[in-house]
Amino acid sequence: MIPMAQRHHRRKAIRQKLIEEMKRHDTMPADPAEMDEVLETKMQDRLQQSARCSVSRAVSDLVRAGLVQRHYQGHTVDHENRGAQREAVYTLVPEVRAALTR
Repeated sequence: MIPMAQRHHRRKAIRQKLIEEMKRHDTMPADPAEMDEVLETKMQDRLQQSARCSVSRAVSDLVRAGLVQRHYQGHTVDHENRGAQREAVYTLVPEVRAALTR
């Protein structure tokens, strides 16, 4: 999903939006090199957030289709980050697992 975000017009739009936000909050660096570095970092953060949302939607579609089951930490498999009850664990339903191993 990140490669889609690498499209020039999308990056250009995100860059412009970030510049407008920095102007509005009066946080624009005076140095052009620093400005490019700040913009690149902020753009990368935005693109990663977008990709995470896309993955989450895709996995939710798989759950709705009955191909994957959603559990939470410690429910099906013991996890090292147990107890937070926030991390989801996804498991393939047995029929899907059998089809993939053939």
